[in-house]
Amino acid sequence: MRRTQAAAVIEPTFESLGLSPASIQTVKALGFERPSKIQSAFIPVALTGVDCSGQARTGTGKTAAFALPMIERLDLTKPGVLGLVLAPTRELSEQVAEETKRLSNGRASTAIIVGGRPMGPQLSAIRKGAQIIIGTPGRILDLLKRGELSFDTVEVVILDEADRMLDEGFRPDIEKILKRCPTDRQTMLLSATMPPEVEQLSAKFMRNPQRIDMSTDALVASEMIEQFVITVDADRKFSLLTRVLVQERPKQVLVFCRTKRGADSLYKKFDGKLDKIAIMHGDLPQPKRDKVLAAFRSGKTRMLIATDVVGRGIDISGISHIINYDVPEYCDDYVHRIGRTGRLSSECRGRAITFVTREQGDQLTKIEIRVNKLLPTLEVANFEATRPREQRRRPEDDDAPRQRSSIYAYG
Repeated sequence: MRRTQAAAVIEPTFESLGLSPASIQTVKALGFERPSKIQSAFIPVALTGVDCSGQARTGTGKTAAFALPMIERLDLTKPGVLGLVLAPTRELSEQVAEETKRLSNGRASTAIIVGGRPMGPQLSAIRKGAQIIIGTPGRILDLLKRGELSFDTVEVVILDEADRMLDEGFRPDIEKILKRCPTDRQTMLLSATMPPEVEQLSAKFMRNPQRIDMSTDALVASEMIEQFVITVDADRKFSLLTRVLVQERPKQVLVFCRTKRGADSLYKKFDGKLDKIAIMHGDLPQPKRDKVLAAFRSGKTRMLIATDVVGRGIDISGISHIINYDVPEYCDDYVHRIGRTGRLSSECRGRAITFVTREQGDQLTKIEIRVNKLLPTLEVANFEATRPREQRRRPEDDDAPRQRSSIYAYG
């Protein structure tokens, strides 16, 4: 696999990337002044038509990094499906479709093909001649098997957030879909991390891909995100959370729990104590999930409690804080979680705060190795997050706030 240096151009402009005047005019009209790092590195390579893989976290402008060259390279005078974008979730598919439509500016027609949505409008968009199909592997494969879709004319395939698609068990579907596409297509792969499973998929279905390595570790350690850790006794985590909310006063905060049960438990502890709070996990029906996400995106909800599976599909620029109420099971999950803040379109630096118990020291060390930095401790004023080991637990130390007024101060 060939490697391309990420910072090949100093102070790049959209004009310097090789984009057409139509694309340059579109990005300028949308308010983009300069390309992001992943756009600067990825677009010139993708425009040459070679297979390429890019490592960059969500929120760095990666959608435009693959959508712009895809739109440019498609022969939009031909009939049939020309571009295919596979994504791990409905929410991400819809966000990618919206961005692609804006960047296309009427040059290409798109269709969103995802599960959990009525089939009728999706079939209608296909039959009207959609040139770019964007969606989740399961629903797309279903329509392929039914004969409603054909990828015989596909010129460009994009695998967005490939690591997440494999995490969620989509590899068999992805492979079946790719086998239905012409072998002379261009394939682009985007991923926040590059675990062996992603490398294996790349080796099997891509032709000597060029690797654009916008190291996730370097981006995470950049000024876009301030990372902190707080050591806390397990039975004091909720009290700590309420104090952190009062001290930090986040514009919007996403709180991650490891399990659905843990998320439900945390949400119930806030019952009646905070307005503008919501919960989202895999057990919520899709219409309810859409409603929750829309309220969070609009700012009507200020705090969202979520699990990794659904939380990693959230692509919202206004999130100022991430709080890891539970330490993630895997280091890559940490990278994905904190990637929800400090985003390219956000006006402020993001802050990620992780609660760690004494017993989780090894997990913290692995995370610090993963992001290549020691995480400083966030000092919380007038709060004792841990007690001496020999000190017995007192009734007033229960996992609940001592003064309800401190919670109301945040809301």
